[in-house]
Amino acid sequence: MEIKRNRAAAIPVVILFLISVYVLYRAFNYNIGYTAVLTITIATLFYLAYLLISYNGEGSRLYGWKNIAERLPAVRKPGRHVRFKEKFLWTAIILIVYFILSNIYIYGLDRSQIIDVFASFRSIFAGQAGSIMDLGIGPIVTASIIMQLFVGAKIINIDLTKSDDKALYQGAQKLLVIVMIFVEAVPQVFGYLPPDPAFSSAINGAIPGYGLMFARIFIIFQLFMGSYLVFLMDEVVSKWGIGSGVSLFIAAGVSQALITGTLNWIPVTSTSALSIANPPVGALPKTFYLLSQYSAGYLYSGGLERIIFAPPNPLIALAGTIFIFFLIVWVQSVKVELPLAHERARGARGRYPIQLMYASNIPVILAAALLANLAMWSLLLWTNPTLAKLPLLGHSWLLGAYPSASFATANNIQQTTPIGGLAWYLSNPNGIANWLFPLLDPTAYQNQLFNHASWELGIHVLAYVSFMVGFSVLFAKFWIETTNMNSEGVAKQIQSSGMQIPGFRRDPRVLKKVLDKYIPAITIFSGAAVGALAAGADLIGTVGNASGTGVLLTVGIVIQLYQAMGKEQMTEMYPFMRDFFGGM
Repeated sequence: MEIKRNRAAAIPVVILFLISVYVLYRAFNYNIGYTAVLTITIATLFYLAYLLISYNGEGSRLYGWKNIAERLPAVRKPGRHVRFKEKFLWTAIILIVYFILSNIYIYGLDRSQIIDVFASFRSIFAGQAGSIMDLGIGPIVTASIIMQLFVGAKIINIDLTKSDDKALYQGAQKLLVIVMIFVEAVPQVFGYLPPDPAFSSAINGAIPGYGLMFARIFIIFQLFMGSYLVFLMDEVVSKWGIGSGVSLFIAAGVSQALITGTLNWIPVTSTSALSIANPPVGALPKTFYLLSQYSAGYLYSGGLERIIFAPPNPLIALAGTIFIFFLIVWVQSVKVELPLAHERARGARGRYPIQLMYASNIPVILAAALLANLAMWSLLLWTNPTLAKLPLLGHSWLLGAYPSASFATANNIQQTTPIGGLAWYLSNPNGIANWLFPLLDPTAYQNQLFNHASWELGIHVLAYVSFMVGFSVLFAKFWIETTNMNSEGVAKQIQSSGMQIPGFRRDPRVLKKVLDKYIPAITIFSGAAVGALAAGADLIGTVGNASGTGVLLTVGIVIQLYQAMGKEQMTEMYPFMRDFFGGM
C-alpha cells in the first residue's frame, strides 16, 4: 500500500540523528564499536519518527506506521467459537510456560553482580531478576501507557470505534512494545545485568577487543526474545484463552510471592544454620520457631515486638494481607445493576452490572508501571556512568538520589532504594514499619528516615498516595475510552445484543443518556477507589514483598477470571448471549 508522505520531513530528522550520533560518540569516549551498535538502534527510532511525522494522508498520523505494523508477528485470532475447555487448556499451558521461562536464567550473565532495578515492583512486573523474563510485562504496560496518554490527550487523532483505526492502534502498540523492550533492556545491561567475565573473555578470544560489547549484545538479544515471548503469550491468552495474559502473569507472580512469604521455612541466610539470629523467612515458620526459642521474659521485653513487626515477613504483614484480601473481595462485589429485557424472547430478563471497580485493575497497573519507570530512569541517571554526565538530568538530587554500597550495607537496604529527591517522595512505603513508626518515634527509627525530617516523611506518604489516586483516575478515564466501555460504547453493545432497558425507547441515544448518569461518575470514583486501595494496602504491608498493590491486583484478577469463566460457560449454554459479551 502506497502511503502519501512529505519527504521534506526527513531533513530535520537526519540533522537530529547526526547530532545524536556525535553525542553518543563523545559519551562513549570515542569508542567506535559501541557508537556503531547504538547508532543502529537509534537509527531505527529516528526512522519510525520519520514515518510518523512525514505522513501526509487522511486520518491519524499512525497510518504512517501501517505497513510495518501489519507485518509484525502476531497470534492469529480464532475464526470460530473456541469452546470453554479449549480456552481453559490454553490458559493453563501459557501459565506453565510462564513459570518455566521465569526459571531460565540469561546465558553469559554474572549472577553475583545483578542489580534489580525493579526490585520494589518485581511482584507486579511478573518477571524474575536475571532470567530471560527480567523485563516481565514492563514493555507491554509502558507501551500501553504511552498510547493511552497520546490518544487520551488527543495528540494522536484516532477513532477507536472504527475497525480500521482500532486495528491500527493495536498494531502501533505492538511496534511500540518492541521499541520499549530495547529502551528498558539496553540501559540495564550497561551496569545492572553485567556479562560474566569468563564469557566476555571467551568472545574476546574470537573477536579481539570486542568481547564485552558482543557479550552485552547477546544478553540484550535474550532479553528481547523473552519479552517478546511474554507479549505473544499475552495475545494467546487474550484470543484463545480466558481473560488477559498480563493479568494472569501478575496474579501468578504475586501468588508465588505470597505463598513463599507465608510458608517458606528456609533461613534468612540460606548458607547459615537455623538460629534465633537467622530464623525462617516465612511468616508462620518464623513465628512458631521464635516462640519455641524465646523465654517468657524475653518475649515480654522485646521478642514479641520482633515477631509482630520486625522484617522479614512479620505477623503484622500477614494480618495486613488477610485484611486487604477480604476488603478487596467486598469492594469488588459492590455494583449497580441496570434491568434489561430481550426484545425477541418474552420474559427473558437480565441485568447489566456496573461495578464499583468499573475500570477494573488496569488503571492501577498502569500507574504502578509509570512509577516503576520513573524509579528506573532516576536510578540510571544517578548511577550510570554515561547518563550521569547528562546536563541537568544526570546525577541530579532533585530527580532521585541513591545510596552508596557502604551506606546501603550500614542501613540494611538495597542500592536501588531511593534516599532522596523525587524518587524517594514517590517510592513505595513497604508496611507500617517503614513509615508509621518513624513518624511516631523519629529518634528510634532514624535509619528509616535516611537523614530526612519526620515532616518530610509525612509529605512522602501523601505524595505517594496522591500519585496513585490521581494517575489511577486519569488512566481509568483513558482506559474506558480506549476499550469502548464508555456510555456510547455500552449503549451500542446493549442494542446490538437485542437487549433494552424496560420503559425506555430502544435507541442508542436514549440508552446513552441513561448510562451517562452512571458510567462517567463511577469511572472517576472507581479509578480513585482502586488507587486509594492500592496505596493503602502498600502502607499496611504484605508478606513476601508482594506489595499491597500486588495483592489488590491479584484478588481482582482472580475474581475477574472467575467471572470470565462464568461468562464462557453461560455462552456455551445460551449461544445468543455471545453477541452481548462480544464473543463468537
